[in-house]
Amino acid sequence: MATDYYELLGVDRGASIEELKRAYRKLAREYHPDANPNDETAEAKFKEISEAYAVLSDDEARARYDQFGHDGLRSGGMGGDPFNFDLNDIFENFFGGNPFGGGRKRGPSGPPPGEDQEIVLDLRFDEAVFGVDKKVEIQTALACDNCAGSGAAKGTSPRSCTACGGVGQVRQVRQSLLGQMVTTAPCPTCGGLGEEIASPCSVCRGEGRYSDSMSYEVRVPAGVDSGSTLRLTGRGAAGPRGGPSGDLYVHLRVEESDKFVRDGDSLRAQLEVTMLQAALGARIDFETLDGVVQLAIPPGTQPGEIFRLREHGVPRLEGRGRGRGDLLVTVKVEIPSQLSKDDEEQLRRVAEQRGEEVADAGDRTVLGKIRSAFR
Repeated sequence: MATDYYELLGVDRGASIEELKRAYRKLAREYHPDANPNDETAEAKFKEISEAYAVLSDDEARARYDQFGHDGLRSGGMGGDPFNFDLNDIFENFFGGNPFGGGRKRGPSGPPPGEDQEIVLDLRFDEAVFGVDKKVEIQTALACDNCAGSGAAKGTSPRSCTACGGVGQVRQVRQSLLGQMVTTAPCPTCGGLGEEIASPCSVCRGEGRYSDSMSYEVRVPAGVDSGSTLRLTGRGAAGPRGGPSGDLYVHLRVEESDKFVRDGDSLRAQLEVTMLQAALGARIDFETLDGVVQLAIPPGTQPGEIFRLREHGVPRLEGRGRGRGDLLVTVKVEIPSQLSKDDEEQLRRVAEQRGEEVADAGDRTVLGKIRSAFR
């Protein structure tokens, strides 16, 4: 028993044409063969719902179906085969074209664009922070000067394709369970360009482009980081037969610094100070990316204490605000592993004056041996 068309589309018998369209749109996207490759069940379902929509969207066919069911469609009173329809017409009516591809086009699309290209650019840490102009060289396709990219020899020009009449596409008609199915495809003779080259250019052999190396100046903005990508519009491969050039994507790879660690727009670094400098205070020269600055270490500075140098970090890229981040300097206190006899005696006197318990000289030797045993 044939499946009821209304049940197939999931609508009631009084559904409007807009309701039919919405129902068919949803089901067509779900069961279209392009969305379900090699799925015979989905393909059969798609044909069924397409048949249902073709009938119910036609006022005369729907009236006969409502009155006589499937027999009314086979009676011949409709003036032809109700299943001889072009699916692309259905898609054109309310999808604006076949959403899965393969639909009709309005003439040749013109020469295709050239390929996009990619390259990796290595930067020093300071170049990424402050920006730099760097030259890159790529192997690419360049437009042929001899024929101005047309692919035709001097004194000649491309002619309209004899196979497709300059349309760039050919229509193919095949029989299916639903009747005639009409599809379009790029013309195999001209590759969809709509033109043929009778006398190819002697330099590019009709391609309109040739392979060669090309160098470009890349302006790297301040504040970039590893993983950033710069897009150079029109710096990719030239398109065949005068087609537009693709784009060049420059992927940045930043060398790590042996002194600074990047944290967004901020930089982090360590400052090593002696035990006495931390205890008594000091003024220490510290080299930043902008030059040497003098850090004032106050007396009693603790290990891990952080000093913030404002506007000494990474410039903010456009869209993240203005100015620069900060440089965060963490204090690392160096504890001497070995002391001279005089230094040890002085420190013991200080400890005694402060009332602090420390190991005596003998205990210190024993503790050193114990520690060595666990290494």
